[in-house]
Amino acid sequence: MKGMVDIMKKTYKIEVDCANCANKMEEAAKKTAGVADATVNFMTLKMNVVFEEGADPKEVMPVVLKNCKKVEDDCEIFF
Repeated sequence: MKGMVDIMKKTYKIEVDCANCANKMEEAAKKTAGVADATVNFMTLKMNVVFEEGADPKEVMPVVLKNCKKVEDDCEIFF
């Protein structure tokens, strides 16, 4: 297993009003430094985040939330 990168992936509960708003949150999360990929599921109100190698979720997630609030000010991410 040499050369395998330890990919950190976490799921967060979110609060958002509509599917379109969830899409905006997903796009904002993907553009955040430290995030390799993000998917938002409006039906389950969950956000899956794949962090870039070396990124600290405790530092990245507050920035993700700030960026999401820019596009959808009444959204919430619980971390």
